[in-house]
Amino acid sequence: MKKKEKAVVISQECIGTDIYSLWLKVSFAEDAKPGQFISIYCKDGSRVLPRPISICEIEKNALRLVYRIAGAGTREFSALAAGDEIEVLGSLGNGFPLEEAEGKKVFLMGGGIGIPPMLETAKQLKADKRIIAGYRDELFLAEELEANGSLYIATEDGSEGTKGNVLDAIRENNLDADVIFACGPTPMLRAIKAYALEKNIPCWVSMEEKMACGIGACLACVCQSKEVDEHSHVHNKRICKDGPVFLSTEIEL
Repeated sequence: MKKKEKAVVISQECIGTDIYSLWLKVSFAEDAKPGQFISIYCKDGSRVLPRPISICEIEKNALRLVYRIAGAGTREFSALAAGDEIEVLGSLGNGFPLEEAEGKKVFLMGGGIGIPPMLETAKQLKADKRIIAGYRDELFLAEELEANGSLYIATEDGSEGTKGNVLDAIRENNLDADVIFACGPTPMLRAIKAYALEKNIPCWVSMEEKMACGIGACLACVCQSKEVDEHSHVHNKRICKDGPVFLSTEIEL
């Protein structure tokens, strides 16, 4: 159930270069699911559209968001401190289908700022979890991820773990899985989809996309799909409403 309300900042800290961990007190936290996101509204009236940020952790009355400063909106959020209020809408999207992976060997694959949603997914998933996290260089959330599954790291510069990307880490460590959950930039998801098809592994991907309304009305965040969308009547899926998590074979990447 979507709800718009004033969230109260519990705490915020910088956990990496331009990367922030923000805890918000919200009434809808108990209904949130791993893989969902919330939209946060700027206080600056010149920035009308909310910013979508994925959910990193869920507690009884609180949500943790881990985000990177990507523009003026997220830079504004980085100045929030305990006790501040900010308008939010959530929780949004469909989340990962945990029931499809229960009791199986699962790859939880995150790249860059697609890593945060893998943490709550790992915490709630009852399975043999292999978490593969891809970084440019600087690590974040690594200790929390390691506490919730077997963690494998890939870095572009080779400073930690496997030099390369998440698929390089899988190959280097001779890993296999029955199910894949992934979140990250489109090139990464495209490569994972191809890998899953080659290995005949069911794969769900969470797509990162700029959004406007966040509720599926404006058609600003669409991806090509095999099926015709009942709202737009063309081969599109609305990432904010039909996703952000899709079975990889349902969409074009």
